[in-house]
Amino acid sequence: MKTLLQPFHLSRTAKKSIQKHLPRLKTEHIHPYRIPVSCPDISEKEERYVRLAMESKWISGKGPYVEKFEQLFASQVSHTKYAIAVNSGTSALHLSLLACNIGPGDEVIIPTFTMIATANAVRYTGATPVCVDADLATWNMDVTKIEARITKRTKAIAPVHIYGLPVDMHPIQKLAKKYGLWVIEDAAEAHGAEYRGHRVGGLGDVAAFSFFANKIITTGEGGMITTNNKKIAHVVRTLRGHAFTRDYHFWHQYVGYSYEMTNLAAGVGLGQTERFRTFVAKRKKHAMLYTKLLHGIPGITTPPQLRGYVSANWMYGVLVDSTKYGVNRNDLRMILAKKGIETRPFFVPIHMQPPYQLASVGSYPVSEKLCCDGLYLPSGSTLTDDEITYVATIIRKTQK
Repeated sequence: MKTLLQPFHLSRTAKKSIQKHLPRLKTEHIHPYRIPVSCPDISEKEERYVRLAMESKWISGKGPYVEKFEQLFASQVSHTKYAIAVNSGTSALHLSLLACNIGPGDEVIIPTFTMIATANAVRYTGATPVCVDADLATWNMDVTKIEARITKRTKAIAPVHIYGLPVDMHPIQKLAKKYGLWVIEDAAEAHGAEYRGHRVGGLGDVAAFSFFANKIITTGEGGMITTNNKKIAHVVRTLRGHAFTRDYHFWHQYVGYSYEMTNLAAGVGLGQTERFRTFVAKRKKHAMLYTKLLHGIPGITTPPQLRGYVSANWMYGVLVDSTKYGVNRNDLRMILAKKGIETRPFFVPIHMQPPYQLASVGSYPVSEKLCCDGLYLPSGSTLTDDEITYVATIIRKTQK
């Protein structure tokens, strides 16, 4: 009998927990937004590169802009020897894991507080994601809790630089050396972020970036794998295009994937990367203004600022303590929406997701708090000071 793919279902107990943490709230029907949560910053430069790619007829993954984009990204953004462009950030994660020979029976340690793509990419390989709670001081994975989750099956640690702030990588690097583990950075949100003077993307064995429409550098959809390991770079390049070989046509030594970035998308990415420093400067300026204007509001916690860390300021998030602020996160989100301000709640942790609930053991109180109280505000590079001031003024006036 033929049957369609069925969704994962929650147990009754799990469903009650989810409903407690995630009351239904839809602001999407409120249009148009005066201030979107993020808007891509596209210039004539990107448009020109796309037009030239179309005129040349090189629109596939074999066009010249792909290599130019890779080279510029490696030198300007990740500061690594190699960069390999692909069609999404999730594809970048998947190929990074495969290049490290992650597969069935293996475990990969990830933060539970992350976008679900991190866990999905691990599952694609047949491996099992193992969750670690967040640290309230950083919103990143609590590095002090990683070692307790390491088993004989653990093959890698995959830290995620949440909302652009780097994870404390030194303890992870030490654990990787001690147990012989791969370190695979999920740098999807952290273009240009720095940890102790070093750019993310080169802090582990391999890293994955995303170029989704709301990212600091965007190609609409797209991703990049960065590494200083020549062998990893070779495997990734081979796998991304059906593992074709140079020796014979239509002969393949690996099970490959159709993950190549098109020359059209790479043209956009090249133009974006040439303007990258401007984007970073704007995000930093915006974050500083938000923090200044929101300072001192009871119940509003602004993003972590740590010595030795440089955040990419991908999204500017706040935590809303309803007991001190007088309004909960969801009500504040609706108030802002009615004023024409688009926002997003923080990530729903992996252990609360139906496909992963049975594999997640232990408690994750910090991640659940972030999920309940977190809200990120308009954060795109195109924001103006007046728009940020308007958002902050509404938040200050709403406090009771």
